Amino acid sequence: MIETGERLLLVGEDREHFVTAGEGKFSTDRGMIDLAALVGMNPGGEIRTHLDIPFTVLRPRPTDFFVHAKRSGAPMLPKDIGMVIAYTGMNRDDHVLDAGTGSGVAAIYFGSIARSVKTYEVRPEFARIAEKNIKNARLDNVEVVAADMLDATGEFDVVHLDLTITPAHMEHAFSLLSPGGYLSCYTPFLEHTFVALDAAAPLFRDVHCYECMERELTRSARGTRPSTRVGHSGYITVARK
Repeated sequence: MIETGERLLLVGEDREHFVTAGEGKFSTDRGMIDLAALVGMNPGGEIRTHLDIPFTVLRPRPTDFFVHAKRSGAPMLPKDIGMVIAYTGMNRDDHVLDAGTGSGVAAIYFGSIARSVKTYEVRPEFARIAEKNIKNARLDNVEVVAADMLDATGEFDVVHLDLTITPAHMEHAFSLLSPGGYLSCYTPFLEHTFVALDAAAPLFRDVHCYECMERELTRSARGTRPSTRVGHSGYITVARK
């Protein structure tokens, strides 16, 4: 059952809203929703506005946090997060170190899969935003650390870096990885990608770099064609110890 303080997605016809179950009312262009009435409901149930307009009540998934969570900057896109998960083989037995938390979106995706995630963010104000987003995602296996990943200790199956890469980051990531573990680096520019590749080559036994170009199809009465939005976002370097 839904509890007080839980973040929820309300889905109606051509509308969706990200709300918190509990006290108060939420105003929409389809009428007022009593947030207290959400407490005790089951996900998938229906709530109606005072104008009798129905909304389906859903627990949000990582994709919904990508759309609705508070941001401190531009997060990695789902297509790139998916590449990290796929090429590292991230799974339920893995302990993951994530660095460059930002809003915590990638950490939410990773935490939904891995056994544990420790995510490092050097900017305290960003760490606070991420911590709240992760709490809203109901993930008790994700820990936010407001510190530099160069201070991280321990052993991890996957290390993921989404920050300005230096050779020191690559060397420290290598030292944190268990044998056979994977490092992934997200870099938006080629110059940073070259740093990652050049630093990884003498350390790791297997190094690859990928770019995922995404084109969404748009369909209308006139016809179907690829979207005109930009498909490039960044480069993913994957290295295995």
